[in-house]
Amino acid sequence: MATLRFHELGVDDRLLKAIADLGWAKPTLIQEKAIPLAMDGKDLLARARTGSGKTAAYLIPIIQNLLQSKMSVSEQAVRILILVPTKELGHQVQQMIRQLTTYCARDVRVADISGQADISAQRPILMEKPDIVVGTPSRALVHMKQQTLCLRDTLQALVIDEADLIFSFGFEEDLKNLLCQLPKIFQSFLMSATFNEDVQAIKELVLHNPVILKLEESQLPDSSQLTQYQIQCEEEDKFLLLYTLLKLSLVRGKTIIFVNNVERSYRLKLFLEQFSIPACVLNSELPVQSRCHIIGQFNQGFYDYIIATDEQSLSDPSEKKGKKPAGKRKGGRGEKGQDSEYGVSRGIDFHNVSTVLNFDFPQSVDSYIHRAGRTARANNPGVVLTFVAHTELPLLADIEEALGGGASQESVLHPYRFRMEEVEGFRYRCRDAMRSVTKQAIKEARLKEIKEELLNSEKLKTYFEDNPRDFNLLRHDKALHPAIVKPHLKNVPDYLIPPSLRSVVDPLLRKRKRRRMQPSSSKVPAKKQFKKTQNPLRTFKYTKGNKKAATKTGAGQS
Repeated sequence: MATLRFHELGVDDRLLKAIADLGWAKPTLIQEKAIPLAMDGKDLLARARTGSGKTAAYLIPIIQNLLQSKMSVSEQAVRILILVPTKELGHQVQQMIRQLTTYCARDVRVADISGQADISAQRPILMEKPDIVVGTPSRALVHMKQQTLCLRDTLQALVIDEADLIFSFGFEEDLKNLLCQLPKIFQSFLMSATFNEDVQAIKELVLHNPVILKLEESQLPDSSQLTQYQIQCEEEDKFLLLYTLLKLSLVRGKTIIFVNNVERSYRLKLFLEQFSIPACVLNSELPVQSRCHIIGQFNQGFYDYIIATDEQSLSDPSEKKGKKPAGKRKGGRGEKGQDSEYGVSRGIDFHNVSTVLNFDFPQSVDSYIHRAGRTARANNPGVVLTFVAHTELPLLADIEEALGGGASQESVLHPYRFRMEEVEGFRYRCRDAMRSVTKQAIKEARLKEIKEELLNSEKLKTYFEDNPRDFNLLRHDKALHPAIVKPHLKNVPDYLIPPSLRSVVDPLLRKRKRRRMQPSSSKVPAKKQFKKTQNPLRTFKYTKGNKKAATKTGAGQS
């Protein structure tokens, strides 16, 4: 456990104030070990689990050293280069730098060149010579070749974040070419969640006599912070169980639902829409700005459920214009049109995630660890629930062994106690919804999303202004209805709720039902009020006066 405080590490007062604003009481283990070494100018190779604070572990000393160097050097230049494997991680690193430099923003300027697709739009930003540049290796290399990014005489430090993904995302050749255009002497940092062959190769290329920090800690938080469950169920039961968990509020708080491919994510989204359960989809087909926007909305609480694919399902890096593929991804071929610089289960900081639900079983031990690392971050508790098919039991055994469990030891992924026979009454509803989610519905849902992205694209705005006919054709194209939503599936009848779950089900859901079934007296329809007060057969009263009047009338008539 960390014993030092940030002020004991010799950090600038402006940084300390920003750290206090972020609510960090004390450094994590990786921060306590790495910050003093980095401030002394050492090269670092650091391995620490996802969510342990690796980003701040290199940013704090980098900003500290930059502030000190700027006291003696007046010339503005790019002095720090941070390489990341994904655009989302680049955006996140930039945001963290801005938070840490809140009180010294005039002295430290940062530019993220990983997020925007248009290279020409980034040239004016780099011409201002920001102190720190964040980007993917391929984008940084393009700017170096175009001489809009020159580091040969000014670079002080190079950081490669999530280093174990750099080669696997196809950046091997880009990185080698990029290193040829850097000075011979600079400080280097390699930050990674795992040590593999790729990290060893990068270490030999970049580091000079580094200090290796391989912290003796588990790959995931202990059971007091992270609870891990598994439940064995086949395909149809997965949908039934997910419906039950979400609709009856058995899973609460922000939840990330992981699937293994893009089509699967849309199938699950359309399935949940049948029951009026809102969820957003995050996958590699979406433009980077849209992905960052979705992550931002999820973090701000606009959505409770996000359906995400991870890097295991992505394709090999596709060829770019005038450029051969830099390398090959691990994990085989994926779907056409996906962004090779995309990754969800690695690096991205989802805020306050209470549950990670593996709807599809992760394809490797590393993938499970990185998915689980989206929750139980910092000191917050978290839950991981994994659906396991019969054919996936060998993979489950591999994960148990990697996390310290096994046949001779206590299971790390505890069996989730759930009686499927108690929710059989919901099965017909799930089957009804699954019949509506056809292949054609999934195709139309993906087309609809692409159409909306085209209409909202800032990059195509100028084109549509010059070609209004194309804009109107796209805007007034035939409306797509991906799946027919049946209104009766929105509500859950009381008689379908299992007796053992009635005390657990969200009381607000049941309270709303009571209100609908017991209308107040003030809302009685006007027709009923009229019948009650104006019906002459009920209001007529016999009196003596009425009888005399009736007798006289009868005599007169005779």
